[in-house]
Amino acid sequence: MIQQQQQAKVYPEKKVRMYRMLQEEASRYRAIALVKMDKVRSTQLMPLRKILADEAKMIMVKNRLAVKALSGSGVKGIEKILKEMEGQNLLIFTNMNPFKLQMLLEKNKVYLPAKGGDVATEDIVVPAGNTGLAPGPILSEFREAKIQTKIEEGTVWIAKDTVVAKAGEVISMKLASLLSKLGIKPIKAGVNLHMVLEDGLVYRSEDLKLDVEAYRKSIEEAYSNALTLAVNAAYPTKESIAMIVSRAYSNALTLAVNAAYPAREVIRELLMLAEAHAQTIARQANIQ
Repeated sequence: MIQQQQQAKVYPEKKVRMYRMLQEEASRYRAIALVKMDKVRSTQLMPLRKILADEAKMIMVKNRLAVKALSGSGVKGIEKILKEMEGQNLLIFTNMNPFKLQMLLEKNKVYLPAKGGDVATEDIVVPAGNTGLAPGPILSEFREAKIQTKIEEGTVWIAKDTVVAKAGEVISMKLASLLSKLGIKPIKAGVNLHMVLEDGLVYRSEDLKLDVEAYRKSIEEAYSNALTLAVNAAYPTKESIAMIVSRAYSNALTLAVNAAYPAREVIRELLMLAEAHAQTIARQANIQ
């Protein structure tokens, strides 16, 4: 029997290095974030790489290679990320808290000009004021966008703030062109986390969106309610003791006045009340 010898497949050195790098980074960091690159421009990654240089590793990788390298990495729950690696993707390896990472990425988003077919990321408002544009065919563009205008000093003025597209609506070619002429960049763009795997737990994009201001107000309200409860219950804490003592002092003064107790702190008020009472009696006596 003739034995066929199989030669081991030789992989390009670049691919081997990437394979090893992915496994090393997966073992080095406790969180792996998946970013979909279909609406992200490469120029937006450059500043982020600098910002995250000390806290994260960003790697653009082909899906098949990522699946092969990370499937055997031993990372708990890694299959949840790998099964969603379709299209062009970016992997971020980090020890940063996923919510902090999301807030950092949100903070570093920029506004770009709109293109026909773009989806409005938030309500697009064309502000009132002088456009600096000369009247002419552009007036029909304003009318089509339902923007009220007037002509003053040889230029087109927008009469009032106008919402031309609501968040989630598709921007037409004509509207994109008009916004460009007005110098309005309405599309908020940047890196969005599709999902993050941290210690086996998966966070999806909707899980990571926090209304920080709402949370701050909620905490402030809870603190205020707790402080009020502590004061009303006379429960002494570092935060409530001053208010409790102040209220007790005020109540003591009121009790002393009502009981006509001649304490040093209320004697003046007692004399004033007595004088006022005496004047009232004198007036009544004169009337009679």
